[in-house]
Amino acid sequence: MPFQPARAWRHVFTIATLALSAWLPAAAQAPAPVEGLDYAVIADGQPWQPLDGKIEVVEVFSYGCVHCFHFQKLVDTWRAKAPRDVRFTYLPAAFSAGDNFARGFFVAQAQRLDARSHHAVFSAVHETSVLPRSGASIEAIAAFYVTQGARSQARFAAAMASPETDEKLNAARAFAVRSGVEGTPTLIINGRYRVMGRRLEDILVVADQLIARERAGR
Repeated sequence: MPFQPARAWRHVFTIATLALSAWLPAAAQAPAPVEGLDYAVIADGQPWQPLDGKIEVVEVFSYGCVHCFHFQKLVDTWRAKAPRDVRFTYLPAAFSAGDNFARGFFVAQAQRLDARSHHAVFSAVHETSVLPRSGASIEAIAAFYVTQGARSQARFAAAMASPETDEKLNAARAFAVRSGVEGTPTLIINGRYRVMGRRLEDILVVADQLIARERAGR
């Protein structure tokens, strides 16, 4: 049978529609989110790193937070089904300049180690206790990242204490403050909404609903 463009496009559209519908049932069946209860509108909110055509979802997290550790498993499943117009970004809370976990994250990100090391750090803190939940030194964190592919403990530690990392911490803290983040994990949708789910599972359902709202408002 000869190639038929119209039929091909209908086939692609059908597949895309089915994929999107498979991602949305929980949000579609849930009651509409209530402002002040399920989410907050961020006055004059701005995305963390806007990208044309993408709906930005930022998780403000902390490696020392046991709730973030448990939430990570839910996020993994959720991200695997997320539509292509959604971009998910991890951002350490960085409430303190002495947050060495946040410093380590930014250096790992700059060295393109974050994709492989993100889960490993959570495991080291909450499963194997290789790293403490709080008070981990720069040297201890740098040594751990060597096990994740960093080439030099000394260079990684120096990067953690660098002015460039200071700037990233300051920017992350400013984003969290202007977004009204009070704890972790917190999801921020397109810089406009702060999700306030009462359970970890609720957070992602409300996020789906707000993502759909943003998509419809384009």
